[in-house]
Amino acid sequence: MDDRVTLRFLAAPQDAAADGRTVAAGRVLEWIDKAGYACAVGWSSSYCVTAYVGNVHFTGPIAPGDLVEATGRIIHTGRSSMQVLVTVRAADVRTREFHAALDCLLVFVAVGEDRWPRPVPQWEPTDDAGRVLAERAEERLAARREIKEAMLAEEYTSAGTTPVTTFRFLAAPGDANYGGNAHGGTVMRWIDETAFATAASWSTTGAVAVYSGGIHFLRPIPIGHVVELQARLIHTGPRSMHIAVQVWSWAPITPEARDLTTTCMTVFVVPGADGRATPVDQLALVSAEDVRLDAHARALIELRSRLERLPL
Repeated sequence: MDDRVTLRFLAAPQDAAADGRTVAAGRVLEWIDKAGYACAVGWSSSYCVTAYVGNVHFTGPIAPGDLVEATGRIIHTGRSSMQVLVTVRAADVRTREFHAALDCLLVFVAVGEDRWPRPVPQWEPTDDAGRVLAERAEERLAARREIKEAMLAEEYTSAGTTPVTTFRFLAAPGDANYGGNAHGGTVMRWIDETAFATAASWSTTGAVAVYSGGIHFLRPIPIGHVVELQARLIHTGPRSMHIAVQVWSWAPITPEARDLTTTCMTVFVVPGADGRATPVDQLALVSAEDVRLDAHARALIELRSRLERLPL
């Protein structure tokens, strides 16, 4: 069995962000999920579901028309889970000189026909680079649990006064994965679009995502369910906007049965003419909830700072 897969394709004009010059971060998130999913399915020989996406570092722009290369590789396995490192590179088709565009870590769980987790073949590294990746992946398990618990412990109520964007729509048949639920990559695109609307309303439409993390998929979103995304600006750095996003879903006939399906924290900046992030207006913390959520964002920054970047 092969422990890695590479997808190669051209970025299309419809993949562009609002500025028309670069590919939208949400579209790139869809690509990483596809590459990671193909790798996980190939390793497990089973249908898989996305359980977690973290440490999404947007390291370079992708332009419509660029040649894109997305590579997924297994770096750790549990009983039924697989950690997949995904890297994305892009190049002008005329030069074929690739530059790094993104890297992240995804966790997939293999499931059987009964939709219960099933065992996967155990992966063992065969060289020093693989052993380092496996060790770093193992180190992240405890930190990931801590981040998940911290994010689920927070409440977002009407007592908060900071900017909020809410999107609501039906999960359509075109959003379905092989299991009949909304595709994980599609959910991540929705998250990016809602977060962008929040960042743009606070700064400008030139805002771009530079980091996404803590994307925990808690429950699937069935096709035909109402989907609600709420993105709230909870912290500003001198040049950054930290936006918490929660995704909920429910059957139209039972609106009272509202389930939290996905969580995410994403960071946006506004690049200047030189490509560097420009200063942003600072968030006023008016209510006790504003102060609490700002502290929550700072705590997540501290947790992430303890984790070394995965060697690529």
